[in-house]
Amino acid sequence: MARTRDTRLDAAIRTAVVELLDEQGYEQLTIGAVASRAGVHRPAVYRRWPSKRHLVVDAVAELMGVAPTPNTGDLRSDLLEGISTLVRALSSTPLGKALPALVAELSASAELSEEFRSRVFLPRRESSAAALRSAIERGEIRADFDMDFVLDLLAAPLYYRVLFGHQPLTPRLAEQTVDAVLTTICTQAVESSGYQRNSTVLPSGSAT
Repeated sequence: MARTRDTRLDAAIRTAVVELLDEQGYEQLTIGAVASRAGVHRPAVYRRWPSKRHLVVDAVAELMGVAPTPNTGDLRSDLLEGISTLVRALSSTPLGKALPALVAELSASAELSEEFRSRVFLPRRESSAAALRSAIERGEIRADFDMDFVLDLLAAPLYYRVLFGHQPLTPRLAEQTVDAVLTTICTQAVESSGYQRNSTVLPSGSAT
């Protein structure tokens, strides 16, 4: 009979790897250290992940999600849900504190970068792109915008605040970001039928 996988153990290992990534960096991080931090033996880690690279990326994928943006037909709500998963991951899990170290390691390790792009980065973007393409088909947003640029715009303010720490990462920021993007790509028909620029996009006294 197959042994049931202990999800609590998985969570402890993933938490340990993100904490150690922040403390030690990718190169110094070892499976042994992860096992010790999580309170398990090394074979328990290797049974779940074949390498350090796979473990790190899986931990990040679990915290961030790989298909965060639904496609329900309500573009604002769909984009807001997708961006909110990033707010939650970066503000209420160890990932936010470890993000600067992760970014540095992604630039230093081609293997880690490729694994992260294929497992986390590109699937997340594709879920948002799918919602945007559906909105184009419904005639809600223009078809002539730069998709990659808009996808960057949706996530950039969040990463910027986490990396520099000059302003808090809040649910309101997710709303501001989505509304700012929508004001630039929605069609005139949608605007005239009642779409209003949200007052939270540029609150008075805000600083960049």
